[in-house]
Amino acid sequence: MIKISKIAMGLSVAALSLGACTENFEELNTRPDALVADNLDIGLLGNAFANAQARAMYLAPGGGTSGFQIAQSLFGDLYSQYFATTQVNFDSDRYVQVGGWSNSAWSYFYGQAAPVIQFVEEFTEANDLPVENAIIKVWKVASYHRITDYWGPIIYSNFGNGETSVAYDTQEDIYKDFFVTLDEAVAVLKQNTGSSAFVGHDQIYGGSVDKWLTFANTLRLRLAMRVKFVEPALAKTEAEKAVADGVMATNADGAEILTTINSRNPYWIITNWGEYRMSALMESVMVGFEDPRTGVFFSETVDYVNTGEGMPHKGLRNGLTREELGTPNLNDLNSDMGTIFLNEGRGGSAAGEPWRVLSAAEAQFLLAEGAVEGWAMGGTAQEFYEKGITLSLTEPRIAALPATVDAYINSTNTPSDVSYSYKPEWNIAAMSDIPVAFKTGGTSEEQLEQIGTQKWIAIYPDGWEAWAELRRTNFPKPFPRLTSDNLDVAKDEVMPRLIFVSGEYSNNIEAVEAAEEFPELVGGNLNSTKLWWDKKVD
Repeated sequence: MIKISKIAMGLSVAALSLGACTENFEELNTRPDALVADNLDIGLLGNAFANAQARAMYLAPGGGTSGFQIAQSLFGDLYSQYFATTQVNFDSDRYVQVGGWSNSAWSYFYGQAAPVIQFVEEFTEANDLPVENAIIKVWKVASYHRITDYWGPIIYSNFGNGETSVAYDTQEDIYKDFFVTLDEAVAVLKQNTGSSAFVGHDQIYGGSVDKWLTFANTLRLRLAMRVKFVEPALAKTEAEKAVADGVMATNADGAEILTTINSRNPYWIITNWGEYRMSALMESVMVGFEDPRTGVFFSETVDYVNTGEGMPHKGLRNGLTREELGTPNLNDLNSDMGTIFLNEGRGGSAAGEPWRVLSAAEAQFLLAEGAVEGWAMGGTAQEFYEKGITLSLTEPRIAALPATVDAYINSTNTPSDVSYSYKPEWNIAAMSDIPVAFKTGGTSEEQLEQIGTQKWIAIYPDGWEAWAELRRTNFPKPFPRLTSDNLDVAKDEVMPRLIFVSGEYSNNIEAVEAAEEFPELVGGNLNSTKLWWDKKVD
């Protein structure tokens, strides 16, 4: 008989009834009372896994975007300085943590993603499905590391315990458990190379165990680098372990979630709302570098298209006041996202770009960073740096020719100043003079700046990860905001974290108040309190 715990079964009914999906995220019409242990077959399990993939990235099956906008577009995308808001009522660009938004982001994950992840993990363990169990464990780590990187301490090991009070874990304990969980999963995946799981439902790799093994190793490398400044010995050990087991080396290894007309890339929808534009930092870096990706990542401004005057790609300063956001024609004067992210009516595709989770280019930049540190990465920093650029420029979305790649890798171009003829008080000089070409004779910090800057470009538009890495490395060197309305975070600082959400003080007050006292939250539950891993000394 198929076995499953009562807790997991209850969670699965709730999660699947929210809108479970097949390989194309079609709506399941299975009655909740039919989802009993004896009837739950591998197909419905696959639907649950597909849901876990989509919901963990805030990609609601059916095309909904509110979860994504609230969780990423209004926080990580702005704090990473990929974009700047043009919406007068959006205060988060001035470091205001709008409580309703962050509360909804938290509730979405714990109400929609976490229950399905737990269900699949418990079901596969109880019913002797080791490969499926290993894959969902890897995905659990990929999902939860994003949440802890927003808030720090979060609900993790105690999720779904059925108690009225659900305790938080420290970020230190969570990260260390990530590595243990990856150890367990990788051991199983190694024993089952060449096999498949969740075929017809896995929206990333089609069920390939080999691909999931490479993903798990690359995820380990990302997390190892995240803890470099707080526990360098652990970081070195985990990074070298990842390399020994094999990380992403080609663009075919990259992890992307399939998009369809029933599960579109959320940018496909929200770009039509006209609420943000290219940031000034993006302009400084990409226009200054004469980067071949600029015209793919961003559209020419409406003003340039209509008049032929000015710059084709223009970025806006972060942190405009509400009065400044009332400046006429900000959307026309600054660049929207590129055509590949737009809807069909604006020249895009029917569903938008596949949703990027982790890329081979990122892996190479992580290897380059490890090589600068002297770790056993299997090559030199320059080799990995140049391969990372090459992989990024030759991804299908860019498809640069070899001559373009070579010219860019050897370019001495540097970031440019940013100016505004209509608002000269916004003008700002470039924050850096690093070139694209690797500085073989440069200091380690200069090389790390080059690596961090190119990684920031390559992982676009993953503002969730980019904000985490901007906090960890301070690369690329960010522009100060024009204004901060947060008394705890200055305009020339990077927002360190989100504070705990209001809903927890209503529904889980004992646990959240205990989390406020965790020693790693030095300074208390404030936006200015740095996360456990955020320990770089400037």
